Order: sequence, then structure tokens, then C-alpha cells
Amino acid sequence: MGRGDLSDGQWAQLEPLLPVSNNRCGQWPDHRQVVNGILHRVRTGLPWRDLPERFGPWKTVYERHRLWSADGTWERLFQQVQGAADADGAID
Repeated sequence: MGRGDLSDGQWAQLEPLLPVSNNRCGQWPDHRQVVNGILHRVRTGLPWRDLPERFGPWKTVYERHRLWSADGTWERLFQQVQGAADADGAID
């Protein structure tokens, strides 16, 4: 696990909310690796093509981000995480 990657606890909260592969285009690679790649790119602002290899092929990470942005996955994740934080009293 690299610096800034999701902890096991954070991953356990997000994993059940992520879409599953429809198998039309083969099996999706590990979601956790891809999500960590997307978060790394968002944090650093680097171009997709410059993602470190530990996140897998940059195009896979980019395509998953693009797909999940279009289908509302990121919005659902945000609402879930924000709702949980609010319920825990972590939001003022």
C-alpha cells in the first residue's frame, strides 16, 4: 500500500458500493488498485498517462473513472461517505 492509498477500513466501506463487471468486456481488474490510481491522479493532478505502474494500465484507470463519472457511481459513493460521516458527527 502506498502513501495516500485507501486504508482497509475505508475500502471496506466503499467496496460494496462499486459496480460489478458485466463480463461483456472481460473481467474488471482489481477495483481497489484502480480507485487508488484515480485518487492518486486527483491528488497530484498528473496526466493519466503518467500514473505509476502500481495502479495498473493508465487507460484502465482512466476508462473506469470516465464510466463511473457518467453512470453516477462517484456521486453515490460521495453521498454514502458523506452520510456516514454526518451520522458519526464528523461533519459540522
